[in-house]
Amino acid sequence: MNAAVDFPLSQPEMTFTASGDALVRRTVLPNGVRILSEHMPGSRSATVGFWVAVGSRDELPATATSPATFGSTHFLEHLLFKGTTSRTALDIAIAFDAVGGEHNVLTAKEHTCYYAKVRDQDLPMAVDVITDMLTSSLIDPVEFENERGVILEELSMMDDDPGDVANERFFEGVLGDHPLGRPIGGHPQSIIDVTRSSVMDHYRANYRASDLVVTAAGAVDHDAFVARVSAALAAAGWPMDAIADPVERRTLVEAPIVPGKSLTVVHRPIEQVHVLIGGQGIIAGDERRYTMSVLNSILGGGMSSRLFQEVREKRGLAYSVYSFAGSYSDAGVFGLSAACAPTKAPAVSELMVAELHRLADGGVTEAELERAFGQLSGASALALEESETRMSRLGRAEITLGEFGDFDETIRRLRLVGRDDVQALARDLAAQPLTVSAVGAVDESAFAPILSGVR
Repeated sequence: MNAAVDFPLSQPEMTFTASGDALVRRTVLPNGVRILSEHMPGSRSATVGFWVAVGSRDELPATATSPATFGSTHFLEHLLFKGTTSRTALDIAIAFDAVGGEHNVLTAKEHTCYYAKVRDQDLPMAVDVITDMLTSSLIDPVEFENERGVILEELSMMDDDPGDVANERFFEGVLGDHPLGRPIGGHPQSIIDVTRSSVMDHYRANYRASDLVVTAAGAVDHDAFVARVSAALAAAGWPMDAIADPVERRTLVEAPIVPGKSLTVVHRPIEQVHVLIGGQGIIAGDERRYTMSVLNSILGGGMSSRLFQEVREKRGLAYSVYSFAGSYSDAGVFGLSAACAPTKAPAVSELMVAELHRLADGGVTEAELERAFGQLSGASALALEESETRMSRLGRAEITLGEFGDFDETIRRLRLVGRDDVQALARDLAAQPLTVSAVGAVDESAFAPILSGVR
């Protein structure tokens, strides 16, 4: 394959060969369900995922006619494992344990995926069980209240993790009141307040044929896979002969963002301060996304990166230090992260920001560019040895971008990134207003120099 392949919502069948002789096939059923597979030669296992393009950002506030759905996405993540009209929660667990399989759910800000990895011979079982979970969950009132307590305990556990707390405060600061700024798991109060009826409304509104994307990678025969998914959905009572178009993808247009607080410090008597510094990044459809990968690799993506070398290796100021980027349909974030002793927080923060500006002012070397290319291409090749990675790639391609790029296409696009591209993006990132979140025994004054623009 020499270029990215578009996934038109209106095209019922597609077949093409990706790098490594992997056969990719795509079927859009008449009722709007999209089914994609990637056959990996020599594989004896498969990973299957059932996706809906609904995440925490899609939860709604209360109106005059309906209650708030905040927390519903996270609630469904738990409740769909708690039993259906034909299977108990124990039945679901036993089905996968009995074959040595793995099953779980990924809930994100813009999508949710229920997935399993099993031997090739157990793929039909995985399809049947996850279909049953997705279509026929009881959302039992007693289980609902039990899971409310479980989720509150989960949120308490996350609140005990200073890195998680700093991350949530960072997103709130960078993205302000935009729905992407809300935590995926919800707030304790939103979990306390959400009702079973609002979760049911959220379930019925978003878990429909036109919303569903099913992907599989590994030892999978596409025709048999489509037949099994279709039969399982039909058995659940979904109208397979109905004519409906798949839901439109999110518009990949940058939204106007009004940032929240520029500085949030959560005071805790712990040994380290967890610091995140950054601002808005790029959206998922931005043509500079490959440049962002290269920039992130050079600045803070590994042990040879500038942040690691400058902060840890040369000065010994922190054990953990890195940069990161997150891209969504209409917003993005970019940040620098470190965990260090409270007395070192001012110096570490100033050094991280200085490295970003040094990248913006002085650019990168050819050696750094080559090293970043090697890191990214090698990491991609290793990741694609796993069927989980390929299954996820299919799902994200279908839901977010509407195009599929294989390994060869990824390498081609990375090779197009030049030194000027990296420096130009670094300048854009460095020009963003800074947002700082910190958790630990540190005072707000520690971050005054970087927020005032002193370099």
